[in-house]
Amino acid sequence: MKIQYGLSLQFLIIVIFSTSQPIQSSTNPDYPCKPPHHNSYTFCDTSLSISTRAKSLISLLTLSEKINQLSNNASSVPRLGIPSYEWWSESLHGIATNGPGVSFNGSIPSATSFPQVLLTSASFNRSLWYKIGSAISIEARAMYNSGQAGLTFWAPNINIFRDPRWGRGQETPGEDPMVVSDYGVEYVKGFQGDDDDELRVSACCKHFTAYDLESWRNYSRYSFNAVVSEQDLKDTYQPPFKSCIREGKASCLMCSYNEVNGIPACANEGLLQQARTDWGFKGYITSDCDAVATIHEYQHYVKTPEDAVAVALKAGTDINCGSFLVTNTQSAIEQGKIKEEDIDKALFNLFLVQLRLGLFDGNPIKGKYGNLGPHDVCTTEHKKLALDAARQGIVLLKNDNKFLPLKRSGVSSLAVIGPMANDTSKLGGGYTGIPCDPKSFMDGLQAYEVNTTYIPGCLDIPCSSADKFAEAVQIAKEADVVIAIFGLDLSQETEDHDRSSLLLPGKQMDLISAISKVSKRPLVLILTGGGPLDITFAKEDPRIASILWVGYPGEAGGESLAEVIFGDFNPGGRLPVTWYPESFTSVPMNDMSMRPDPSRGYPGRTYRFYSGDKVYRFGHGLSYTNYTYKFETAPNRISLSGSTINADSRKDITYQKSDGLDYVRIDELMSCHDINFSVNISVTNNGDMDGSHVLLLFSRPQRILKGAPKEQLIFYDRVHTKSNTVTETNIFMEPCRHLSIVNEQGHKILPLGNHILMLEGLEHPILIET
Repeated sequence: MKIQYGLSLQFLIIVIFSTSQPIQSSTNPDYPCKPPHHNSYTFCDTSLSISTRAKSLISLLTLSEKINQLSNNASSVPRLGIPSYEWWSESLHGIATNGPGVSFNGSIPSATSFPQVLLTSASFNRSLWYKIGSAISIEARAMYNSGQAGLTFWAPNINIFRDPRWGRGQETPGEDPMVVSDYGVEYVKGFQGDDDDELRVSACCKHFTAYDLESWRNYSRYSFNAVVSEQDLKDTYQPPFKSCIREGKASCLMCSYNEVNGIPACANEGLLQQARTDWGFKGYITSDCDAVATIHEYQHYVKTPEDAVAVALKAGTDINCGSFLVTNTQSAIEQGKIKEEDIDKALFNLFLVQLRLGLFDGNPIKGKYGNLGPHDVCTTEHKKLALDAARQGIVLLKNDNKFLPLKRSGVSSLAVIGPMANDTSKLGGGYTGIPCDPKSFMDGLQAYEVNTTYIPGCLDIPCSSADKFAEAVQIAKEADVVIAIFGLDLSQETEDHDRSSLLLPGKQMDLISAISKVSKRPLVLILTGGGPLDITFAKEDPRIASILWVGYPGEAGGESLAEVIFGDFNPGGRLPVTWYPESFTSVPMNDMSMRPDPSRGYPGRTYRFYSGDKVYRFGHGLSYTNYTYKFETAPNRISLSGSTINADSRKDITYQKSDGLDYVRIDELMSCHDINFSVNISVTNNGDMDGSHVLLLFSRPQRILKGAPKEQLIFYDRVHTKSNTVTETNIFMEPCRHLSIVNEQGHKILPLGNHILMLEGLEHPILIET
C-alpha cells in the first residue's frame, strides 16, 4: 500500500510519510471514556447497543471534527476525551512495520514472523491457517495494550495470483479461488476471535477487486482499468471476498486502486454495496493508500477533487488512507456535491467497528483482552508454530534416485552457495516486521553438519557479475555435498514492482550450472521467493538431483529447511500456483481473461483454464515416501428428484445448449441438500517414513460446457499417514457447490451427465441426471 500522489497533493507526502517512521510508544494506549470527566457520555454506556452508542457519538461531533475522522490517522477530539487513532496497522504474516500504527520501539521489540502467505498456503492446511491468524492477533492485541499498535489491521491479501509476474503474488494464497477463499476465512476467524460482537482485533480483506498488476509496460496499478467478464468476476475474482465476508465475517474491506470495467474500485457503488446488501458485510470500507486521490489524479474519472470525494463516499468508501478526504471534503460540502449525512454514514460504519473492539469501553487493560502483553509475544508456542508452518509449506519439486534426505553419517562436508544462504533479513518477503529469533539457512544447516563452508557466489540476488564464481566452483569441487540456494527476493518482486522474466535473475543459472559440473555428487537446489520460475534447465539436468521450493519461510526458515534436507521432516507441501515457462511472458499482463482464446493465441490462466506447457503444475509436490489411493465408496449416479426441482418450473428448468450438454441453474433448485453425498478415499503410505500428506481431489464434466474449467479443485485435506499403513478420509460433497460452474451470463449452473472425480491419476465418474 505505497502512497502515490499527484502534483496537487505533494504537501501531503510529508504528512503521511512522517507517520510511517518509527514512533515512540507509550506504556499503555490512550483511550476514550476516561473517568472522571469523559466517561458519562452515552457512547461510553456499555449497557446500550453499539448502534445507539455510535449514533450518539456522531451527534456530538461538529462538521469539522467529523471530517477529521475520515483519514487513517483520525484526529483527536479533546473536548470529548477522544484521542487520535491510527487505523493503519499491518499483519500479513506477522506484525509488520509497513503501517504507521505499529512500532517496535517499546517493551515489545519483535514479533513472530511466520512464512509469507504463499508458502503457508502450500501446506493446504486450514487448521494451520486459523492458528496463525489467532497467534498474530494475540500478539497484535498485546502490542496494542503496550501502546505499540492499533486494533485495525489491513490483512489478509486475498487477490487471486493470476499472473506469475505479479510482484505481490507472494502475499496471496495462490491461484485457486476455493483455496484463497478458505485461507481468507480461516485467517479472519482466527484473527478476530470467537466473539463477533467483541473483536480481539479487526481484519481487512483486500484488495477489492480484480487487483493483480503493479507496473507492466505503460500500465500502472494507479490507473489500470481491469476489464473483467461477468463470468470471470463471479467464478474467479469475487469468491474469496464473498467468503471472507459471509463466512469469515471480516470487519473491514479495502477497495483497490484499479478501475473495474471503467469504474474506480473505491467509487464503484455496485461492487461496494453488493458486499453490504448481498453478502451481509458489517464493517468499514477503507481505500488503499491513496486510492480516493487516484480517482481524480491518475484515473481522471472525475474533474475535481471534490467530485472524487463525492463519488467515493456515495459509493460506500468510509475512510481514506491518506489525507485526501480531510483536505477536500469541506469544499465538497460547500459546493453541494455531498451532504453531512453522507459523512455520517461513513462514521457510523467506522465507529461500529471501534465499538466492537471495545475502544469506547474504558481502560482496555481492564477489558476482555487486557491481560495480553509482552509475555504473549514471541512465545515458545508461536515460534514452534512458525517452524511448523515453514515445514508444512516447503515443496519438494524433484528428487532423483531418492537423493534426499541426506544421512548425517553419510555427509562429511557441505558447501552452501548462494547470496541468500547466510542472510536473515530477507526470509519473510514483503510486509515483514522484526522477527523474534531468525535463523538463516546456514544457521540451520550448520546445526546438522558442522563442517559447512559458505560462499555467496553472487554478490546479491540480481547476480549481475561473475566475479565470485571461481570461489564457489572451488568449494563445490571440495565438498561432499553441494547445496545451492538461489531464486528471488524483494529486489525482483514486491509491491509496485512486477517481474518481466520468469527465469532466474542475472547469472544465477550460469553459476548453478558451473557448480553442478564440478560437484562430486549431484547437487541440491533450493529456490527462494514467491513468483513461479522457469527452471526447466534444472528440472532436466541429472547433475541436479533434488529441488526444493522454500518461498519466504519466515524466521524459522533455516531450521525448517535443514530438517527437511536431513529427513527429520517428510516434505508434503504442494504448489499453490502453476509454474509457467518463460514463453508465458509474451502473454499481455493486462489481459484479465481467465479462459483461453485460441483465435488470438491466448492460452488462458491458472491450472483451471491454461492450455499451454507447464514447468510444474498446480498441486505438484513430492514426498520421501510414496502413496497409492483408492475410491472406497462413491456413488455412480445422482438424481435430481422432484423434491429438488420445483414442479412448476420443471419443464423450464433444464436447458439444452448447442454442444448437447444440459444443465440446471442452481438458483432454480428448491433444495441442494437432497443431492449431497459422501466419498470415502483410502491413502496407503507405502514407504518407511511417516508423512503429512495433502490430498487434492479435482473434478470436471465429461463434456465440457463452453468456458468451463478443464478441471477444478473440489476438496483438499492434509492427513497424517504412518509408514506402511492405510488411512481413510471421508469427504462430504455438495454438488451445487463443488460440481457447479459459472456460465457466460454469470449464473451458477450444475451440468448434467457424467462428472469425473480425479485423484492422483484415478478417475471415478458420477452421473447427474434429472
